[in-house]
Amino acid sequence: MPIHCRILQDITLAHLSDPHLPPLPSLRLRDLAGKRALGYLNWTRNRQKVHKRDVLDALVSDLQAHRPDHIAITGDLVNLALGAEFAPSRAWLESVGAPDRVTVIPGNHDAYVRATRHCFAGAWGNYLDGDDATDAGVTFPSLRRRGPLALISVSSAVPTPPLMATGRLGHAQLDALGRMLAGLSTEQAFRVLLIHHPLRSDSRIKRLTDSSDLLAVLKQHGVELVLHGHDHVHSTIWIDGPEGSIPAIGVPSASAVAHGRYPAAAYNLFAIERDGTAWRCEQTVRGMGDTLRVQPLRQTQLI
Repeated sequence: MPIHCRILQDITLAHLSDPHLPPLPSLRLRDLAGKRALGYLNWTRNRQKVHKRDVLDALVSDLQAHRPDHIAITGDLVNLALGAEFAPSRAWLESVGAPDRVTVIPGNHDAYVRATRHCFAGAWGNYLDGDDATDAGVTFPSLRRRGPLALISVSSAVPTPPLMATGRLGHAQLDALGRMLAGLSTEQAFRVLLIHHPLRSDSRIKRLTDSSDLLAVLKQHGVELVLHGHDHVHSTIWIDGPEGSIPAIGVPSASAVAHGRYPAAAYNLFAIERDGTAWRCEQTVRGMGDTLRVQPLRQTQLI
């Protein structure tokens, strides 16, 4: 796709995902029951070598230097959903930005086990809330309006058995999403769907199990952009919408060093503007290079 040299920005949206905040807190033996035992083993053997706080801090510092109008974070802030992980995750969110400028959704690691699957809601609170939030607690889908942006958050975060990392929205959330998108269809809003799991996956153990139902909702009602994490890689796919194709974009882990087929930490900036009756959106990818230096990787005119 061609890159336009001159972009008149109405609003800039930044997207990062899967910080997997290191290090793990001190654990007690009783913390390692069930699925957490395997997760802890994976952390000590593999993940702690990959997810680095200095990498995450450098990436966030670069992001903040670009002064985006809003920041979207698509889940997996914690690792084993230990109770002691959630207060530090809230503190990290506050270091990224204020709740009115940062929107977060949960990932599968944030709801890792049933015992603490709701802890993220209490810890992150107003970073999750939609504009019409009540004292009844966090519900999905939720809607935030920020200038021309309509940020639509859904949660695919559900506890799963050991060795599984699937996600699910469920009928109630999908039905509510359809109604929300139908209501937005008559407005001049740039609709961005935030979800943790990708909409298509070849992995049985990491997929969104009701992705076909979500794709049907999006084909009927449409959005302008889908943002996700989970796979820890750069990805762009195009899905069917009511009036054309919709880009669905994934991003690597925000704290990762390059390893195997997985790239180093990166984030995306989306420059969004209204062009007559249509939208224009340019994606800039910035990623970690050598010596903790973040550099531009590419620019793409999406719409």
